Amino acid sequence: MLFTRILLGLQALILTVVGLAYFIRPEQMASLSGTLLMDPSAVTDVRAYYGCLPLGIAAFLLLSQLRLQLARAALDLLVLIYIAMALGRISGLWLDGGLEQTFNLYALLFEVVSAGLAFAALRKLDGA
Repeated sequence: MLFTRILLGLQALILTVVGLAYFIRPEQMASLSGTLLMDPSAVTDVRAYYGCLPLGIAAFLLLSQLRLQLARAALDLLVLIYIAMALGRISGLWLDGGLEQTFNLYALLFEVVSAGLAFAALRKLDGA
């Protein structure tokens, strides 16, 4: 259970930092992936989706630290989210010809490692 708690805490921290960065500095964060926000509605969308969605997920992960019966659901959520993101990113890299897309390659590595660690934590819970 210690591995699960550490993983959920670390993921909550990472998602909080990323979410706050996108909420506070949406233009700068979007530009890291080459996105240019041309309209106030685009800035608002980035604040909501890339800022507050990770903050909401982080809040759930922290809640799962307080209510351990939610740990399995939190790990399931991480596996599903990161696999979906990785598959979307792999598809995009293939469709858009992007092996030069350093940002997306690093993001893909993070997503695959995060999904793998969450899956390993699920397996440990099954064995406990």
